[in-house]
Amino acid sequence: MATIEIKDLGAKTVGRMELLDAVFAAPVNEELLWEAVRHFTAGRRRGTHQTKGRAEVSGSGRKLWRQKGTGRARIGSIRSPLWRHGGTVHGPQPRDYSWTMPRKKLQAALRSALAAKFRDQELVVVDEFKLAQPKTKQLRAALEGLAVTRGALLVDGAAENRNLALSARNLPEVEVLAPARVHPYHLLRYPKVVLSRAAVESLQRAAAPRGKSAA
Repeated sequence: MATIEIKDLGAKTVGRMELLDAVFAAPVNEELLWEAVRHFTAGRRRGTHQTKGRAEVSGSGRKLWRQKGTGRARIGSIRSPLWRHGGTVHGPQPRDYSWTMPRKKLQAALRSALAAKFRDQELVVVDEFKLAQPKTKQLRAALEGLAVTRGALLVDGAAENRNLALSARNLPEVEVLAPARVHPYHLLRYPKVVLSRAAVESLQRAAAPRGKSAA
């Protein structure tokens, strides 16, 4: 069974934790990760784009000249798509881009993302995110001590950690999430993932195949 060091916010090792091989040693399915990222980004699209058809643009509907005898091409309306400022044919209309990804595929993608982070040594586990007060400077110093110098995803298993949320909100490229809201996209987006011990246990239960969850 794979193990990982547990550190405190002072970067001191306070123990080791056994990780579930079915999750953190699972094979990394890159095609499934691509699909999961596409699923997440599609759901974030607003889909508010719209163009005007010939019935919506300004202009009279009167026939501009008689059908025959002028030597010009026949025309029915100034709002025709053939004319400047006319309507758009088959232009984009408001739509919902989101789609449903099967739960088992999303669960397998979460396993792949966690396994990839553990394999690439981009996973840090802390005992808990215990901050005495909401101080951005204090959290930044703690992350630097943990060798987290670029962007990071912080996942806390506590029900509510107001001090952590307030301390992290002014740090660029740092996001705080609860385990239940973690999507494979979040794990892949950030160079480092910092998990509390409780968050590791929650993610293991969520990502483990049926019958192989941690006791």
